[in-house]
Amino acid sequence: MAVQPEGAPCWADAMFGDLEGAKRFYGEVLGWTFAEASAEFGNYTQASVNGKAVAAVVPPMPGQEGLSQWCLYFASRDAAATAARIRENGGEVLMEPMQVGDFGTMCLARDPGGVVFGVWQAGTHEGFQAMAEPGAYAWAEVFTREPDKSDAFFPAVFSYRQRDMEDGEMDFRIYDLGERSVLGRMRMGEDFPPEMQPYINVYFTVEDCDAAVARATGLGGVLRFGPMDTPFGRFAAISDPQGANFSVIDVTKTEGEMPKLTDVA
Repeated sequence: MAVQPEGAPCWADAMFGDLEGAKRFYGEVLGWTFAEASAEFGNYTQASVNGKAVAAVVPPMPGQEGLSQWCLYFASRDAAATAARIRENGGEVLMEPMQVGDFGTMCLARDPGGVVFGVWQAGTHEGFQAMAEPGAYAWAEVFTREPDKSDAFFPAVFSYRQRDMEDGEMDFRIYDLGERSVLGRMRMGEDFPPEMQPYINVYFTVEDCDAAVARATGLGGVLRFGPMDTPFGRFAAISDPQGANFSVIDVTKTEGEMPKLTDVA
């Protein structure tokens, strides 16, 4: 796949204290196979489906041990310039832009509401080699208790157009790049445990949502929500055995009419 445009999700990875356990879990649930760990880059281990790179897993760096979490990266033509915009708009740069061999340049940051994300300026590694096919990235949503902060921050940093979903039951917004919807934003309500930190929920595509849930729970994962039919597909939210939250979605099984969206002035 070509390099993604500025602001488009382009890669996902997660740190796991039990790297081999994570490989077993995601290998069974999503059909991933894994390359050899790269000792030069902290045992960073790329996952693939049908030979196409879809994500990566890595052991935690010293001092970063704790609950595992998926990190979504947004494409940038100039990571240093993106880092500057992050600061200018009230965000925090957690890791300054750092060149990773000839693969590219990465940066880690946090929005004003506490949502952690990554920035990736592609070199030889352009990001996802597959999307919206079984085992690959499908979609992502910012889950935040302070939606106003995210709504001011992300569009300022990445030039998103914003549209609200006309749904009286939840506060949900779509961020677009041109005519392409690239990210959702949902306010975390009372159904989210108070101790749960804001985060970006990454969706991975599966052939059968219910079967993927059965595999995940059989391997020690926890079903958090669903499976549920929507106009976008049948999906479920899961926590893996090490606490990383993610969702699975069968995009071929849709139900209901697409919701109406209204432009945000």
